[in-house]
Amino acid sequence: MQERQLGQGLRVSALGYGAMGLTGMYDGGASHKDAVQVLHAAVERGITFFDTAESYGPFTNERLLGEALADHRDRIILATKFGFGINPDGSRTGLNSRPEHIREVVDDMLERLKTDHIDLLYQHRVDPNVPIEDVAGTVGELIQAGKVRHFGLSEASAKTIRQAHAVQPVMAVQSEYSLWTRDPEENGVLAACEALGIGFVPFSPLGAGFLTGKIDVNTPLDPGDFRSQSPRFAADAREANMALVDLLNRVAVQLNATPAQVALGWLLAQKPWIVPIPGTRKVSRLEENIGAVDLILTPDDLQEIGDAAAKIPVQGERLPEAVLKLTNI
Repeated sequence: MQERQLGQGLRVSALGYGAMGLTGMYDGGASHKDAVQVLHAAVERGITFFDTAESYGPFTNERLLGEALADHRDRIILATKFGFGINPDGSRTGLNSRPEHIREVVDDMLERLKTDHIDLLYQHRVDPNVPIEDVAGTVGELIQAGKVRHFGLSEASAKTIRQAHAVQPVMAVQSEYSLWTRDPEENGVLAACEALGIGFVPFSPLGAGFLTGKIDVNTPLDPGDFRSQSPRFAADAREANMALVDLLNRVAVQLNATPAQVALGWLLAQKPWIVPIPGTRKVSRLEENIGAVDLILTPDDLQEIGDAAAKIPVQGERLPEAVLKLTNI
């Protein structure tokens, strides 16, 4: 497995693993046995960068990784996220990045993750009621205390990234980025990361599965699947957006690859400090995704993909309106 550097000092595998889907979000989640199996398979195949959050489950995702990866702790980089008020029963009380709350939840995270430190701690969503300087300063104190190694932001605006970085160096920014979600190119986030030497971690690099070609207009979505609420996964939008999958299929045939590998390879080719974190519950899909690291896309390939994708207007917002309002703050 190749490695990449996030920010000024965090080396990770060129492809990470996003664990969100193991404990719900798409449906009821994977069985415990299957979840542990795919996490162990990821480690065995050289993935060192694992992404979770207290809100996934909530709490159960962190507990799963803490249990499954405890014996491999010295070989991996654990990233998790704070930023929501979450009651013991799992219900949310809105955004909460107050300093005292951050300190409290980090102690809970360490217990769930069965570790004495978090390698990369992200603010999951920017809390407009708490100055980002206070958030950055609090994480800085946790770094000084040895509970956290590095600070990250998720779905933050370029302005917020710069403000936070001035107080506590930001090691990585996580936002949705893929061939059908190009927002970070357009809103200044990628430019800010490059200017400040910050790594970038795309989540949903396969368009929540759509870019793999395994989902079409007739694919049923469970009511508990978050995609069933996404405008981009509405039937008419899916039908229109199949043009992007057709493009990936054409390129994949030319390169003797799969659409998923082309989509991930395209992301990896954008910048050397970009580390996508696709998630999967199947070892076969994990191995397919890892194959993207060795896929060579020539400048001509990238030009072909870029030119063709630019002619395909993606239909539907990537998130429901209420969730989208929590991004790019």
